[in-house]
Amino acid sequence: MARRGLVFGNGAVSRLRFRVHAVIQMEERNLSVEDIRTALDTGEDIEIRPEEEPYPARLVLGMCRLGALHVAVRDNIDDDEIIVETAYRPDPALWEPDFKTRRKTR
Repeated sequence: MARRGLVFGNGAVSRLRFRVHAVIQMEERNLSVEDIRTALDTGEDIEIRPEEEPYPARLVLGMCRLGALHVAVRDNIDDDEIIVETAYRPDPALWEPDFKTRRKTR
């Protein structure tokens, strides 16, 4: 899936903003800001919800020092920022091996 939201890295977006929930989850999951930056720099959008309010939402699959990483973000285009809502290592029980497709539940 092609990128449609803001792109971080190479100066394309001026800043990342982290929700409190994201910071707590990152600490619990041993994820660093650099892990998030790397995943966003190298990742691809696997889910896009442009109609979400207050800002369009995306789920990005990228790689970091720990392997595959999902980063849920919102694109605040007016303020030129990506808002990180949470980040987690995808669970193989919930995702297909490519970590792009959710497994179907019965």
